[in-house]
Amino acid sequence: MIPNTLPSSLADNPRLEQWIGFPAEGRVAVRTGKVELGQGILTAMVQIAAEELEVDLSRLDLASGDTRDTPNEGFTAGSLSVQIGGVALRLVCAEVRSLMLDAAAARLGCPREDLAVEDGRVLQDGAATGLDYWALAGDLDLTRAATGMAPVKSPAQLRTLGTDVPRTDLPEKVGGAPFIHDMTAPDLLHARVLHRPRKGARLVALDEAAALKAGLGTVALFRTGDMVALVGEDESRVHLAFERLHERARFEGGLALGPEHAEPGFLTGLDTAAPRIVERGTPAAGTAAQRVTATYSKPFLAHGSIGPSCGVARYADGRLTVWSHTQGVFPLRAAIARALGLAPEAVDVIHRQGAGCYGHNGADDAAFDAAIVALGHPGRTVRVLWTRADEMGVAPFGAPMVVTLDAGLDAQGRPLDWTIDIRSPTHVDRPGANGGVNLLSAEALETPPARPTPADFPDALGGGAVRNGFVLYDLPQQKLVHHFVPDAPARTSSMRGLGAFANVFALESFMDELAEAAGMDPVAYRLSLMSDPRARGVIMEAARMCDWETPPPDGFTRGFAFSRYKNSAAYLAMAVEVSVEEEVRVSRAWCAVDGGLVVNPDGAINQVEGGVIQAISWTLKEQVMFADGAVSSNTWETYPILRFSEVPRIETRLIGDPAHPPLGMGEVSQGPTAAAIGNAVTAALGARLRHLPLTRDRIMQALLAD
Repeated sequence: MIPNTLPSSLADNPRLEQWIGFPAEGRVAVRTGKVELGQGILTAMVQIAAEELEVDLSRLDLASGDTRDTPNEGFTAGSLSVQIGGVALRLVCAEVRSLMLDAAAARLGCPREDLAVEDGRVLQDGAATGLDYWALAGDLDLTRAATGMAPVKSPAQLRTLGTDVPRTDLPEKVGGAPFIHDMTAPDLLHARVLHRPRKGARLVALDEAAALKAGLGTVALFRTGDMVALVGEDESRVHLAFERLHERARFEGGLALGPEHAEPGFLTGLDTAAPRIVERGTPAAGTAAQRVTATYSKPFLAHGSIGPSCGVARYADGRLTVWSHTQGVFPLRAAIARALGLAPEAVDVIHRQGAGCYGHNGADDAAFDAAIVALGHPGRTVRVLWTRADEMGVAPFGAPMVVTLDAGLDAQGRPLDWTIDIRSPTHVDRPGANGGVNLLSAEALETPPARPTPADFPDALGGGAVRNGFVLYDLPQQKLVHHFVPDAPARTSSMRGLGAFANVFALESFMDELAEAAGMDPVAYRLSLMSDPRARGVIMEAARMCDWETPPPDGFTRGFAFSRYKNSAAYLAMAVEVSVEEEVRVSRAWCAVDGGLVVNPDGAINQVEGGVIQAISWTLKEQVMFADGAVSSNTWETYPILRFSEVPRIETRLIGDPAHPPLGMGEVSQGPTAAAIGNAVTAALGARLRHLPLTRDRIMQALLAD
């Protein structure tokens, strides 16, 4: 397999030495800009390097997410880590192996075809030559640019790729070693930072004396502009002082937040940019026998990271070093440097694992908090830990969305025309996005950096609100109308899947509504409109897995859904089995997935099933609430998530052909899960619930309306 063009990660970081090195006898340095968020990506990267270099896994020393030492691959996001970053690393390793064999052939004076590699040792006709990578490393110039022309192994040659190699990051996690929350230092200072409760609010009153009294004389107050922190060596006393400070601080102004913002319908009353219209194809000839129109929505969603965000920083000798569980060390470095007036070369950002987020939670903001305090305390290491209220109340949310679909059907129930209308604020406000800083406490500085012009993720990179707005079904015409809301009342940014979650929920619910209008079985209806063989493959496999044509047990109903994430990543079809009494309960889920070559099947299945569980929680329970000008759902009691006792039995089957390139699988299951549940609930109630979450109150409203 030789690509026509280099993957973006390799085009942006073309030198071989940026990825691979041979620093010591028997060791191989492997570098990736992608970071571990709990998805097992570091294990996959080690497998890729071991496979193409032909060395044992134990020889590899992997560095990731470090601005001092790893390639700049932007953010670990979009299900692109293997699809782009892994493919880049694979091409580099194949090229390094090829160069090593060329060097060995030159040394031995033999044809290259006579040579092979086994665990880094060069063999000639199966016999040892006395040469290995470390003896040959001096013959290679790894400062050269990669060509991407060295062929990678064929599926028949693979030995490590496609196997369930144990996770490399788990042993250390048992003791907490990789986690930023467990970092310590002899000179450590603890800090808590006071955050504004809403966008644009200003601090007008602060009881410094009461806070310092609660700190028993061991805590100091640090302030610049409206950015206020309490700092001390004893974390418990810092926390007590902060509680007192937080209780008595008073903010005024800013965007008012009220109960009405909990329901996404408020978006229809906000000003939007001029609608952007994208059309594909032309409507089919003929007059529609019937029209079907429906509106769906999702509310603000919180990341709800189990561990609150944490940042650690140290400023010494003119250099600022920041440790963060960010998804993008290089964009964060640029944003911190710009906000603080530092040269980017004077800032190092190093990834340390956190509680996971799959999107833009408070990690970057906590890192910036630590950086500001560290600048005020040179020579000391500063650790900032957010509170639960911070994590649930001021970190960016997943954006609310309202999606309306309209289709005209012919006499056989096939669409003649098709329109999707999407209304949403931005899904990308990460540090560096749209040319801005986008860090919470930066806006509280005496001279805050200018806010960028609001914008959404570009279509060429998968889109934000419009992600998965178009479908793979064989429709004569698709029209997409995007209403961008530039100024939402609460911070919004990237959350797992971006707009795909709401769009696939709407589209695949609508497909069931069209199937009903056509008088057809939902699976048969989908197949009648689908020619993509890989899509058909997962649809038919998921139907077989759940025995779709056999009725479910008494008291249960089934729902079905399909999507190809971003229409460019993995394919997934799934069915769920639910019961509906006072609440919806998902008892089983079946997933058929085509991700092409899967590096680590166990890891991929974990990703898919983790997405199913998260999406069940979003679909049935989660909704950010507002009251008295602020977020009111900032505790686990007020923001419920799925409990362990509510996790269903999930069966996942990987059916991709390893001859196909790897496709991103990290965000493939969220939207189909919501739609499948919605379709199953409709089958149970005889009434359609179109607005998430599908709570007891919404069930009662639907039944009463019906």
